[in-house]
Amino acid sequence: MVNIKIEGVSYQVEEGLTILEAARKCGYEIPSLCAFDHGECNTGSCRVCLVEVKGARGLVASCVYPVNEGMEITISSPAASEARRASVELLLSNHNQNCQQCDKNGKCELLHVASLTGAREGKYLGSKTPVTVDDLSDFIVRDTSKCILCGRCVARCKNAHGMGILGFENRGFQTIVAPAEDRSFANSPCIGCGQCVSVCPTGALMEKSEIARVDAAFKAGKHVVVQTAPAVRAALGEEFGMKVGTPVTGKMVAALKRLGFHKVYDTNFAADLTIMEEGTELLGRIKNGGTLPMITSCSPGWINYAEYNYGDLLPHLSSCKSPHQMQGAVIKSYYAEQKGIDPKDIFVVSIMPCTAKKGEKERGQLQVDGLKDVDAVLTTRELAKLIKRAGILFERLPDEDFDQDLMGDYTGAGVIFGVTGGVMEAALRTVYFVLTGKEHEKIAFEAVRGFEGVREASIDIDGMIVNVAIAHGMKNAKILLDEIRAGRSKYHFIEIMGCPGGCIAGGGQPVVRPCFLPHEDDDILDTYKAKRAAALYSEDERQALRQSHNNPQIKKLYDEYLGEPNSHRAHELLHTTYAAREGFGE
Repeated sequence: MVNIKIEGVSYQVEEGLTILEAARKCGYEIPSLCAFDHGECNTGSCRVCLVEVKGARGLVASCVYPVNEGMEITISSPAASEARRASVELLLSNHNQNCQQCDKNGKCELLHVASLTGAREGKYLGSKTPVTVDDLSDFIVRDTSKCILCGRCVARCKNAHGMGILGFENRGFQTIVAPAEDRSFANSPCIGCGQCVSVCPTGALMEKSEIARVDAAFKAGKHVVVQTAPAVRAALGEEFGMKVGTPVTGKMVAALKRLGFHKVYDTNFAADLTIMEEGTELLGRIKNGGTLPMITSCSPGWINYAEYNYGDLLPHLSSCKSPHQMQGAVIKSYYAEQKGIDPKDIFVVSIMPCTAKKGEKERGQLQVDGLKDVDAVLTTRELAKLIKRAGILFERLPDEDFDQDLMGDYTGAGVIFGVTGGVMEAALRTVYFVLTGKEHEKIAFEAVRGFEGVREASIDIDGMIVNVAIAHGMKNAKILLDEIRAGRSKYHFIEIMGCPGGCIAGGGQPVVRPCFLPHEDDDILDTYKAKRAAALYSEDERQALRQSHNNPQIKKLYDEYLGEPNSHRAHELLHTTYAAREGFGE
């Protein structure tokens, strides 16, 4: 601990903190745009967080300046206040101020600091940097007219994935943030994860909205079926002022029913289905000398990364579609048959925590008889917009249940798919039963839980040792993939998720910013993933059934329609193929 003074008041704070972090812990909010996750994205370039430090030459950027013993800090001096205001006014002078139409309205950090600093409209007028609006990809829209060059997206791509999709292009007043040569995301090896969107302080990076597509389906009289991913229920409440990690399953279902969807299902059903298919595939590979280790295929961001960078390892991937694509395929086949509806008249909407899912649904390999498995993907944030647009007071809704016919049941194993390690744990619960004929005495496999970048465990299943590993974020996945490529991998089964933390921290989830969460603890950037994960684990524990193979509607689906896991019909509907992308190996 070190002793400091802020505005003449003495405090003790942890050594190593920046002035910005220390001030927040002491009850001060210094305006800031570049600070995120303890300096992960700090460049100190925006100069919005300037303060006075006794003895320093001039004002200092509090986001990059560490505290030290005896430091005396002044936030509210005229010089610091005027400098911060001028910095924001300069940013605004090169900014597209169509706030009313901006997707970030209400969560824009530039607007927030403009309010804090008292920035004056039109203080600086003149030319603006030439604008690029890139909306060619299926998942992300980039609008440089709203970019403040903070570099948070650049740093997040490198720190989460070891990639450099985004960078600073051009020099001086012409500088923009873009893929190389100002290319479209559609013409770059971007994996579509949306982590750049999750850290962008303005509307410069946003998911590509598909709300209009859903509206058109209703207008056309389609039979619109919606499904929700497990991670959505752990974060949706944050869009309506609820504490981070508040589970809102019942209210979410109630809202979807009031929005007019003809059926409201849980993707957890298909997560259980995925385990049946994937677990069977794994056991088949182990027993029959198939390609090992087998790697999960639920995360489209990870699949994109593999196709771009590890085309030689694609045989290691499970051939299973991701759960929401499986559910879409079942809705347009089994469900359509049972309900007597032409599959062409069914429109499937997936509510996902992920932007990469938007691109996934467009893959040619994920179509059956020329029909997409899923027709539209909305992020958690887009669902919140729909609910607000409809005038629904979310917090006043009763708790209601998913529709229970055909695919309404799900187990706790399906719920935990939304957190890193969850797919592995769900699979182990069922693989253990298949190999031993009995349930694991302690249902949870806690050895695979946690947030370390790479985790491993050896599971003894009736004398068979199954070596497993988990990685989240491509920077961590690369470690395991390079071991496989070098012939040094000891694992049978590997789970890889594209986003750090798993789906709970997907690129389509509500943004977590201390400035918009005044009732959360100061360490919310450290704890929000764990809090969202706890919401899923708690729902798992509340379920009467916690193993996928015990889902009665899954059993019925196989008995009446699919036959058995990995059957010919199951492969036609529930499995897919992959292909190395252009540029692999360069």
